[in-house]
Amino acid sequence: MNKKRFDLIVLAASIAICGSATGAEPTKAEIAKTKPAKAAKPKVKQAYPIVGSVERLDPAINKLIPTNAVIEKLAEGFLWAEGPVWMGNYLLFSDIPTNRIYKWKEGVGISVFLENAGYAGGVTRGGEMGANGLTRDASGRLVMCQHGNRCIARLERDGRVTILAQYYKFCRFNSPNDLVYDRKGNLYFTDPPYGLEKGMDDPRKELLFQGVYRLSPSGEVTLLTDKLSRPNGIGLSPDQKTLYVNNSDEKSPCVMAFPILANGTLGPGRIFFDCSTLSNTGRKGLPDGLKVDVYGNVFSTGPGGVLVISPDGRHLGTILTGDLTANCAWGDDGRTLYMTVNHTLCRIRTSTRGLMP
Repeated sequence: MNKKRFDLIVLAASIAICGSATGAEPTKAEIAKTKPAKAAKPKVKQAYPIVGSVERLDPAINKLIPTNAVIEKLAEGFLWAEGPVWMGNYLLFSDIPTNRIYKWKEGVGISVFLENAGYAGGVTRGGEMGANGLTRDASGRLVMCQHGNRCIARLERDGRVTILAQYYKFCRFNSPNDLVYDRKGNLYFTDPPYGLEKGMDDPRKELLFQGVYRLSPSGEVTLLTDKLSRPNGIGLSPDQKTLYVNNSDEKSPCVMAFPILANGTLGPGRIFFDCSTLSNTGRKGLPDGLKVDVYGNVFSTGPGGVLVISPDGRHLGTILTGDLTANCAWGDDGRTLYMTVNHTLCRIRTSTRGLMP
């Protein structure tokens, strides 16, 4: 947070990495106004439509997804569904343009969980202003990437919102996008420009790069890399020695893998899976959100739906959702993969088990 007095040397270093910033931004008080929505009375759906299919490119996928598995469409009518997270006995996910977080529960259906989920400013704005990636902390509290508020925030049990991180060296983040905790309580997150109303050309953009960061339990923010053009989805290998980061740039769509060094920094990254060939086939989508299973397989959204990639980078197959797919998350007993697919929420049962927050 801002200090009352700045050391001149630190301030000069800060200016070197910051651009100019103009325009009104939500204050802490405004962000704190974010309140859980009143419970709705949704229509209960007993049976769900079947959509899409599973493309099986390697026999190994049959050990991960049963041959009779189907994709169920659980709900629809959203503008751009994102950031699913399993909260114990229900699923939460973002609808970014409407600035809401929705709740889905088996046998109950859909209800609005949180209004003003990503932007609580007093100035009307458009674009991707809502919350994006969601996760749980070790205490089971919801932690959100808030696009419009440009911060990482936590929803307390009494409904208050606590800002966990908002600045890097006195510069506002672009718009935190996705996040994952490690077992030590460090929070890794990405910060592309998608939540800025005018993207890269927004006059309020302060940082001159798009970063991947680590937030320590003590609140220290560390820049891990600024070399990706559009860092997006993020996940950890089961041994937590590798950090996976999706780069959702049309010119270089790929899943990157970074070794996590003993001191917590990242070693040189490598392309774990290049999505360019799939993108050139005309399939919809870029590498966006990703999750990892207990065996180290990466389930990454991408061209066509959700790509299933082995720990050694082989493309085993694709969960073909039939539309742009933003993100996915494990839920239920850890063997159900929930997917936010453009305007809809879908799921598929798997044989494997996912790493869950």
